[in-house]
Amino acid sequence: MTEARAYVGLGANLGDARAVLAAAYAEVQRLPQTSRHRCSPWFRTAPIDSSGPDYINAVACFDTTLTPQDLLEALQRIENAHGRERPYRNAPRTLDLDVLLFGEQTIATPTLSVPHPRMHERAFVLQPLASLAPEAVIPGRGPLSALLALVSEQAIERLD
Repeated sequence: MTEARAYVGLGANLGDARAVLAAAYAEVQRLPQTSRHRCSPWFRTAPIDSSGPDYINAVACFDTTLTPQDLLEALQRIENAHGRERPYRNAPRTLDLDVLLFGEQTIATPTLSVPHPRMHERAFVLQPLASLAPEAVIPGRGPLSALLALVSEQAIERLD
């Protein structure tokens, strides 16, 4: 398998979200066939199309020789280990790990869509992504800088 740069969204709004996200990122760093890990700062946002407390979000990136499906399955194992439940779409969650980008690939399978289908509409994805890859171009959507301008009205707070 050829190496690809993967970008993964991390989010949580139940329990000690910052602690869970830090633990999940540490687990992501230990995934086999991954290297050169980096993580954006943490950001706080209100839920979108959801309810519950504010979310804490970040984006991680790393190089990997895992297949996109193998990466998705590894991320779902991490979610499940942290008590992730999926009672309904956009339910509050203890942990959410999403494959946002996988190299320059566009993927559409029954279990995985890359780029993530709504990432271009979400400041909580685009702002952390911009801290890691300000020149990124989202396949089928365009430059990150142009997409950021479209979500500028969404409130987002960088945490230290």
